[in-house]
Amino acid sequence: MDLIVTIVRHGNTFDADQAPRRIGARTDLPLVASGLGQVQALGRSFAEQGMIFDRALAAPLQRTRATIDAILASQPRAPVVESADWLTEIDHGPDEGRIDSDVVARIGHDALVAWDREARAPDGWIVDSDRRIAGWQGLWKTGRGHVLIVTSNGAARFALLSDERLRGQASALPSLKLRTGAYGSIARARGELRLVAWDQRP
Repeated sequence: MDLIVTIVRHGNTFDADQAPRRIGARTDLPLVASGLGQVQALGRSFAEQGMIFDRALAAPLQRTRATIDAILASQPRAPVVESADWLTEIDHGPDEGRIDSDVVARIGHDALVAWDREARAPDGWIVDSDRRIAGWQGLWKTGRGHVLIVTSNGAARFALLSDERLRGQASALPSLKLRTGAYGSIARARGELRLVAWDQRP
């Protein structure tokens, strides 16, 4: 393999006693204590597996930066973190900051299912899927070594849709989602991409 990309979703931004809300690019929340625990566990797990990152990219928000910093703290020689705007979270439009029951009341349950299974954006959401897919495709074309990426659930799913082979492999998944504090892995060997893992937690 000449490229391995480990894709991490940031840790929790809500405590267990809080109702999660649809939070995107317009709301820059920090990690809560449980989220910090999640990403520290990821850093330890990656280090125990002998994973050494040659390059690190993150979306420019508190939760993604805190996540990548915690993971890289377990690395013997951490690369400098690069900012990539195509990894920034989506904009939930009129649903930004709303709990899921309110979102379902506005757009319907089927629209959320289509988002999680097909990345089909609900009405009013600003996703810019072409720009995100182009970002992933650029990485598949030019990337080398082991790349760590920390982003959001909304942006990560487009990695699976950016290549025909990956799309076919992802069709077997129950969902395109990454849970908070979870990761996926995609490898390139002899020019072909392979989905190694998705939605895994330590």
